Amino acid sequence: MLAPDGPGAALLDATAVTAPDTEIGFRLRARLEDRLGRASAPRYALSTDLDIGRTSAAITPAGDITRITLSGEATFTLRASATDATIATGQVESFTSYSTTGTTVATRAAERDAGDRLVTILADLIVTRLLATPLLDNEAEAV
Repeated sequence: MLAPDGPGAALLDATAVTAPDTEIGFRLRARLEDRLGRASAPRYALSTDLDIGRTSAAITPAGDITRITLSGEATFTLRASATDATIATGQVESFTSYSTTGTTVATRAAERDAGDRLVTILADLIVTRLLATPLLDNEAEAV
């Protein structure tokens, strides 16, 4: 897919990524740029939006929460920079969880790590979906 003449090669170092202006949005953008490269003269614009939720996953009989699940949903739109034509849109989702049974510092570190894992999963799913998009070589057929 990413070989020099592969269908996904058009995205490499040619895609400007935008994400929400939040800490987790910054991490999503960084992961997408790790996978796609940072474009100096972008042919494509990839915009993303995130929705992250937290739910209690394990509760003791005393009512203490010992595990939290982070669920995430990312929507994305890939456009041709020259024409602003939409090439691909989609939504990906996943989840991860972390333990809250340690100290406050350990719990916060586990929460951050879980957030990192979640955005890595979401970014990788977005890239996989984009690589499977057959319209990259022909923006005129944009959907």
